[in-house]
Amino acid sequence: MTPDIVLQQTPAEILDYTIDWTTRGLGTDTIATSAWTVFPTDMSAATPAPSFTGTTTTVWLSEGTAGTYYAVTNTITTAGGREMQETFVINCVPQRFI
Repeated sequence: MTPDIVLQQTPAEILDYTIDWTTRGLGTDTIATSAWTVFPTDMSAATPAPSFTGTTTTVWLSEGTAGTYYAVTNTITTAGGREMQETFVINCVPQRFI
């Protein structure tokens, strides 16, 4: 299955990505924990550290290898005990052209 949206990032960029969980069925529940994984693992999700509020999660990504697609997954646990997961795809490109 191919994702509908593939984001682009170069190996030299450090970019932030935010998920608004209110648009993904969070309802009135709130986020209690958030964990991020990136596969393959040569793209970094460490600096600045990932963060979350009651309804959003944010990760900063850097590095990576041009020509590689990365699956970035956020897993949250809510105060109400739900476990939810969202994955997006990043195509690491050598450079961007306007």
